[in-house]
Amino acid sequence: MMVAGKEVTRIGLGTNRLASTPENHAFLREAVAAGLGLIDTAHVYTGGDSERTIGEALSPAPDGVVIATKGGYAGSSSPEALRAQIDQSLASLRTDVIDLYYLHRVDPKVPLEESLGVIAEFQEAGRIKEIGISAVGVEQVEAARSAAPVAAVQNHYNVTDRDSDDVVDYCEENGIVFVPYYPVKRGDPPALAEIAERHDASPAQIKLAWLLRRSPAMLPIPGTHSIEHLRENLGALEIELTDEEFDALGQATSERYPSG
Repeated sequence: MMVAGKEVTRIGLGTNRLASTPENHAFLREAVAAGLGLIDTAHVYTGGDSERTIGEALSPAPDGVVIATKGGYAGSSSPEALRAQIDQSLASLRTDVIDLYYLHRVDPKVPLEESLGVIAEFQEAGRIKEIGISAVGVEQVEAARSAAPVAAVQNHYNVTDRDSDDVVDYCEENGIVFVPYYPVKRGDPPALAEIAERHDASPAQIKLAWLLRRSPAMLPIPGTHSIEHLRENLGALEIELTDEEFDALGQATSERYPSG
C-alpha cells in the first residue's frame, strides 16, 4: 500500500498512550525492524509526549515507515492554533517534513476549508506530504476534498463497530487510505473463537484479518507497547479468511454492539 509516497505494510501502530521512556524508545526501534508500516500519533497524545518519544527514537525516520500525526482537536482547529500545532509537531518529531497530517476533528465553529487551508499551506511549502481527516462521514470527506487533496481518513471502525461502512466504501472507490482506530476493541462476534482456533490464531489477529479483507484501502493501527503483541498483530497479514468465515464475522454489526 502506498502512503505518502512510501510502500508500507498494511498494519500500523497507534500511540495514544506512548510516553518517553528507554523501554518505549527500544520498542519503537524493534517495531520498525519487525516490519511495521505506519506509526500514528497526535499533537494531544500524552500531552505531546507521544510525538516527542517518536522523534527521540526514530529521527531520522526509517525508510518504509510513515509517521502520521494530527492537530485540531476539541475546538483547537482555528488557523492560528493549527499553525502553532504543526510547528510543534515538526519540532517534536524532529523532522523537516511530516508524512501524513490529519485534521483531528472537524470544528463546527471553524469552516472546514479554513482548517484544511492551513494544512494545505504547509503541504505547498513542502512541510507536509499528505493530508488526512479524522472522525468524519462521507459528506464531510467530500467537503474536505473540495478544500484540499485528502489522502487518508481515520475513523473508529472494527468488525463490530461498523458505522463507517459507507466511508470505507467511499475511500476504496476514490483511492483514499482508510485507517481504522480501535480496530480490535469492543465485542467479539459469536463465530470469532471457533475461527481463531481453526487458524491457530488469536482473536485479535482474526479481527485484523477481517479488516484487511474488508477493503484493500484498509490500514489498521492497533495500539500496543509490547513487541510480542506487535509481532502478533503483523501476523494477521498472513491469515486468509474464507468467504464463509468473513461473512460469519461480519454478521455482528454495530447494531449488536452499540458504541457508547
